[in-house]
Amino acid sequence: MSKLSLNIPHAQTQEEALSRIKQLLGRLQEEQKGTVTNVQENWNGPNGDFSFSAKGFNIAGTIQVRENEVQLDSDLPFAVALFKGQIASIITEKAKALLA
Repeated sequence: MSKLSLNIPHAQTQEEALSRIKQLLGRLQEEQKGTVTNVQENWNGPNGDFSFSAKGFNIAGTIQVRENEVQLDSDLPFAVALFKGQIASIITEKAKALLA
């Protein structure tokens, strides 16, 4: 396993950022039909757990929506870890657009 940790700054209120982030995985599943499946999200206030399958790999992690940033932590399977930089870049780009 390889650890992926991202801090994505935002200028929204915490409530607005949380509302937008809660849409992220559902939107990803729609955009990546056939690639991203089994999306699960569980939220307890601004803290969430997520999991999904992508191309046969199971990915899970946590999201914390804070006042000025979103913290995402996930363990990536070894085979996926080779693409860690690309994954981080895509997630950061999508989250920044969503939080703009």
